[in-house]
Amino acid sequence: MAQTIGYIYTTVLLGLAIYATYYVILTLLYLWHRHDSSPKTPHLAESALPFVTIQLPIRNERYVAKRIIQTVANLDWPRNRLEIQVLDDSDDETKGIIEAEVTRLQATGVQITAIHRENPVGYKAGALAVGLRQTRGEFITIFDADFFPPTDFLRLTIPHLVADPQLGMVQTRWDHLNAEYSAITMAQAMALDAHFSVENIARNRSGLLMNFNGTAGIWRRQAIEESGGWQSNTVTEDLDLSYRAQLAGWKILYLPEVVVPAELPPQVSAFKQQQYRWAKGHTQTLRKLAWPIISSARLNFFQKIMALLHIASYFNLTLLLLMILLTLPMVFYNPRLPELTALLGGIISLPPLVYLLGQIHFRQDWPRRILYYPVLMLLGVGISWSNTLAILDGLTHWGGPFLRTPKFQLWGSAGEWRKSNYRLGLDRTLIGELLIGIYTLATVWLTFDLKGDLLPFVLIYVGGEAMMVWSTLKQAMIRSR
Repeated sequence: MAQTIGYIYTTVLLGLAIYATYYVILTLLYLWHRHDSSPKTPHLAESALPFVTIQLPIRNERYVAKRIIQTVANLDWPRNRLEIQVLDDSDDETKGIIEAEVTRLQATGVQITAIHRENPVGYKAGALAVGLRQTRGEFITIFDADFFPPTDFLRLTIPHLVADPQLGMVQTRWDHLNAEYSAITMAQAMALDAHFSVENIARNRSGLLMNFNGTAGIWRRQAIEESGGWQSNTVTEDLDLSYRAQLAGWKILYLPEVVVPAELPPQVSAFKQQQYRWAKGHTQTLRKLAWPIISSARLNFFQKIMALLHIASYFNLTLLLLMILLTLPMVFYNPRLPELTALLGGIISLPPLVYLLGQIHFRQDWPRRILYYPVLMLLGVGISWSNTLAILDGLTHWGGPFLRTPKFQLWGSAGEWRKSNYRLGLDRTLIGELLIGIYTLATVWLTFDLKGDLLPFVLIYVGGEAMMVWSTLKQAMIRSR
């Protein structure tokens, strides 16, 4: 039994080491390309500016719907070449807010329409597909409701698409309106900074496949249509379409210099819900596109491996959960591990460098911000159970409801969410997290006497589950009161 447990533990370590190696490769590619300049924005004469459509997919966003509509209406682009579509799937007072603002802007000469669906078939993907059929724009810009684009957004992005007919999509960088709101939002900001610095720069500038992030990007309409259009059999329609487009030969350009801030969820339950959707959607996309990636004649072997690891990246949290569950048998049986184990353990300790580099790349105050890394680490451990359920959901189901992340119009450290009807209560993952927390506490008790070298890791597991359970319960009590 002891030997079997040792081999299983080593196998899990091997899986985590593969993912760690993947991130090490991305880090090296980032270091190689981090000083590469983005293409200079091509000059376009005013007479050559194309017709652009902006799509705003919105569902129950009463706090931020009016702001995003007003913001895109003020973008610097000729009004006779700009069309705004508000794709409204709301079933609360957001619908009235949208109708009033659209009517007001129409009276000022803005080309804006609201498309309201009583039955949101296909959720966000379905709304985007309906809107696409009713627009005439050659280029389609998409913003989620909580984003706040700068007025020169179109001037900085559209010329790249006009100049390169093979360019199918331009992705810009997310920033954060409320990173300073709490330790939870600061940790999320750190994770997203790593994605938009190390990961996106490494992928895009070294010829690897990268994904559309669902918002703050511009699509060439032809690229959407020739790649199969918006499809709702995954809940990450953005990842799905961007990979299909690249498999069809379209290029993607990432412009980290163009920055669009947005709101981070302040609630742990909302963060878990968001991560659940992303993990489930990645898994569905892996099921859908694994074979097209493997069999693609356009991609070389390295591109295929990195693409598959990218789409399957959420599996590392399931491996982490397995490691947590194996720790107690490891303590009890104390198996003799293969010599390979120490090397694998060293490899899986390298990925935190990604978060440090992400802060150094974007933030002058990175020494202060990186101090929040322990919170991010505990969040990652804490959502391992929730994300494992999401992966199982994605492996056994296609599509599913698009559970939106509630927004509250938070800015900096200001704003309030506790009195909003959008705040979330207890979720179904709490019992599993509580049981895992109790399990790891028992492991701590045994570790003191039997295997002290594992104690630091076990304490991290306990801390992650305790943080998740306590934060969820505390915020749910606020909702109850």
